[in-house]
Amino acid sequence: MPELFIGGQWTTAAEGRTREIRCPADGTLVAAVDEAGPEDAAAAVAAARDAFDRGPWPRTPAAERGRLLLRVACLLERDKAAFARAESLDTGKRLVESEYDMDDIANCFRYFGNLGAAGGTDRVVDAGSPETDSRVVHEPVGVCSLITPWNYPLLQTAWKVAPALAAGNTFVLKPSELTPHTAILLMRALAEAGLPDGAANLVLGAGDTVGAPLTSDERVDMVSFTGGLVTGRRIMAAAAPTVKKVALELGGKNPNIVFADAEFDTAVDYALMAVFLHSGQVCSAGARLLVEDSLHDAFVDEVVRRAREIRLGGPFDEHARTGPLISAAHRDKVEAYVAAGLAEGAVLRLGGARPEDPALSGGFYYPPTVLDECAPGMSVVRDESFGPVLTVERFRDEDEAVALANDTVYGLAGAVWTGDAERAHRVAARLRCGTVWINDFHPYVPQAEWGGMKQSGVGRELGPAGLAEYQEAKHIWRNTAPRPQRWFE
Repeated sequence: MPELFIGGQWTTAAEGRTREIRCPADGTLVAAVDEAGPEDAAAAVAAARDAFDRGPWPRTPAAERGRLLLRVACLLERDKAAFARAESLDTGKRLVESEYDMDDIANCFRYFGNLGAAGGTDRVVDAGSPETDSRVVHEPVGVCSLITPWNYPLLQTAWKVAPALAAGNTFVLKPSELTPHTAILLMRALAEAGLPDGAANLVLGAGDTVGAPLTSDERVDMVSFTGGLVTGRRIMAAAAPTVKKVALELGGKNPNIVFADAEFDTAVDYALMAVFLHSGQVCSAGARLLVEDSLHDAFVDEVVRRAREIRLGGPFDEHARTGPLISAAHRDKVEAYVAAGLAEGAVLRLGGARPEDPALSGGFYYPPTVLDECAPGMSVVRDESFGPVLTVERFRDEDEAVALANDTVYGLAGAVWTGDAERAHRVAARLRCGTVWINDFHPYVPQAEWGGMKQSGVGRELGPAGLAEYQEAKHIWRNTAPRPQRWFE
């Protein structure tokens, strides 16, 4: 069955190429899918451009657009099992995690459906004259290229597709070539919900052959990308000649700060979840553990003890608590990352080598790894591993904790653990992060903006600002009693 969706039609790749998708948990074949090329990307952009310039979607009332998104949310709930299974087969993550993700995705479509339908962003401007009608309206940006990652394939897609459609845009979606199946299912849901032909287009393929044309094509008005910093820089450069609008979420090296007065057992529990959830393949993972010096030894000993008990396994293993990495190449990168940290003087407390269990030999597993006695300047402290690797640093006081936490080019998320509410809010205010959790880690809601400071990105997803990313503000000034000015007489 064809897997590219262009102009409302399912089609095969122009060059006839396909790509095998294999489950990272055991290497089994999930499916072979169409592999698009530049010709397919150009056709998808042309379809989206025509749908925006001449199609009904941008001119559909906001309330009706919102109702369509609400129908999509219902379809996601109806087909939750199929979506979750497809996500787990592509990513290798535990099925229960994928099921949680599906609930969040449906909530995202529901939130933007209600937000878009409510309107309320247009406003009258007091121009200081009773003869002037001045107002600001918000219109869709146009054609959007949406490029999404492999770690949370449909969640990251929903964060882009839902606000883009709510605002009245058309789009071309390019999911990661490693995890395409939930994007395919979403296109079917959008069509079933009644989205006009050409408003949503899907191309599958690698970034250099498909993603690159989507970022440079002059017919594209906006690029929204979630992924790595290096690719994000390339996208900014590719979009610059045509001065496209760009929204980027580029990951982080996120500090998890634990003061000595934190509730011990709870802070340990969350420190584990912060970094080892989905084998660390989370942009907001709390991969940097900063512990007050007086607490360090006991706290790290307990983290290591409990991390040693984390069971690895595939998506349908009910006893597993975390899964594989996405690919052999990614596991190689994580191994090299750990080796570099040890060469720089980090102390290996746990993990650091592939598991010996023969039951895991068919997948790309890497165990929870703890590197203690890390220091600023080490590559493992500076760079993002995107794997199950926890680095541990000591601090003596509040000022040093903040200085260490902010000593990074990233600024996506961070957390502070303390029983002192005033200190918690002081530290939260000083952290240069787009999201700060106090005595918690990882939760988010679609009503609140998500995004990073510094080199963690540009713009915001979710919340009202997430909708605004896909809108252009236009000022309309009407003189209700025009008369000659005689300026040049």
